[in-house]
Amino acid sequence: MGLGRTHAVALSGVEGQLVQVEAHMAQGLPAMAMSGLPDAACSRAPNRVRAAAEGCGLSIPQRRWTINLTPAWLPKTGSGFDLGIAVAQLVASDLLPPRVAEGVVHIGELGLDGAVRPVAGVLPMVAAAAAGGRTAIIVPAANAAEAALVPGVTVYGVASLREAIDLHLSVHAGARPRAVPVPEPQDSGGGAPDLCDVVGQPEARAALEVAAAGRHHMLMVGTPGAGKTMLAERLPGLLPALDRSEALEVTAVHSVLGALEDRHSLVVRAPFVAPHHSASMAAVIGGGSARVRPGAVSQAHRGVLFLDETPEFRRDVLDGLRQPLESGEVVIARADRQTRLPARFQLVAAANPCPCGRAVGKGERCECTSLARRTYFNKLSGPLLDRIDVRVSLLPVTLAALGGPPGEPTSVVARRVLVARQAQRQRWADTGWTVNADVPGSLLRDSVWRLPRSVTTPLDRAMDRGELTLRGYDRCLRVAWTVADLAGADRPGREHLGQALALRTSSEVAA
Repeated sequence: MGLGRTHAVALSGVEGQLVQVEAHMAQGLPAMAMSGLPDAACSRAPNRVRAAAEGCGLSIPQRRWTINLTPAWLPKTGSGFDLGIAVAQLVASDLLPPRVAEGVVHIGELGLDGAVRPVAGVLPMVAAAAAGGRTAIIVPAANAAEAALVPGVTVYGVASLREAIDLHLSVHAGARPRAVPVPEPQDSGGGAPDLCDVVGQPEARAALEVAAAGRHHMLMVGTPGAGKTMLAERLPGLLPALDRSEALEVTAVHSVLGALEDRHSLVVRAPFVAPHHSASMAAVIGGGSARVRPGAVSQAHRGVLFLDETPEFRRDVLDGLRQPLESGEVVIARADRQTRLPARFQLVAAANPCPCGRAVGKGERCECTSLARRTYFNKLSGPLLDRIDVRVSLLPVTLAALGGPPGEPTSVVARRVLVARQAQRQRWADTGWTVNADVPGSLLRDSVWRLPRSVTTPLDRAMDRGELTLRGYDRCLRVAWTVADLAGADRPGREHLGQALALRTSSEVAA
């Protein structure tokens, strides 16, 4: 009897893999068998396909059907295989010419009336299809603009199974259907909050500029109302716009999560993600059983992850940040597979000085016992704090600061940050790194980039006294290079090293 073939895409995390869809029709009692590790939603596809075909005026023959999704060892999740299965069955039933469908990738969920409904994760699916050498993609009409963001592919959007059938028949007849045009990149970051709204806090503003220039992780400790959240929310506005490859990475994560605000354009500004302190490990780090979903750290990829009231987060969630802070990715291990999720984010943590939040100066107003304060900050483990480069304490805003002149706006500070970033990109062009925060410490300590002893004396003494670990030593070097970049210096001097050391040890939990 008949055999039909086409292609679809399976998602694992935010990475796609090309899947061949085979449909075989044989004589025998009507039956349906699917192979290829489909989940519950995928295994119900033949029932939806049969109803959708009838809604288009076609009939899938009542025969013995075998649907195979290759590679068979790869788990298939979701309803995005419906359109591919339908086309393969129509080819096997001689309702579609076989050659027109074999080289095309089909993505979409079918409704019982024949409608092709949108699915999440279309962008990484299309990118995987392009990487597999497939350039003709049929997707739901609602996902067409998103799919067209991938370069080098021809995207066709269909609203129903009938439209997909007509599209294949027209190609077989020699026609050239109109593809979805490639959308123009758009920058939707104009409504970001401005740094001039922050009252006072000159030290914290300077620390925020250093963190933005070198992509350093940051910790702010201060009383409620001091401006920690306002400063964190304004950090994305200081960061340079994402380049094309970074924008595709970020947009792919948001596509998988179904969080794209505008399907017609890439996410070109650094995202800002602020999970609630009650969030679970899977919500922050990522996870799942049948289908691994990205967490907040992946949603903040190439952007800012803000943890307000950091000591209120669960200890295991905070410790789960240690791996992605170093490697820039999350590895979710299961018994049968490992899933890697991108997580190169910039951490901004905020905390009160104590549980009551009223500790000022020597703590005259604080009602917390010393045991309560130690317990409060014990959730911030030493290994986690050691990975945070910039730490700053915020004092309450005074009346004098309220009546003083406003601080610099975001646009002015962002220009200095951009100049510093360009200096870093030029300096590390031959190494593959682009920002100081990513440069290995061993590179900064080798013969080419090593600073003179007369310059590193403050760090050497701090390390001899046990105040710095080797990781902390390297991170101070990175911050010093960033401070020098902001100052327009070619190499850090002793004053830059001193400022870097002060930024690392200035908060109340630095010890």
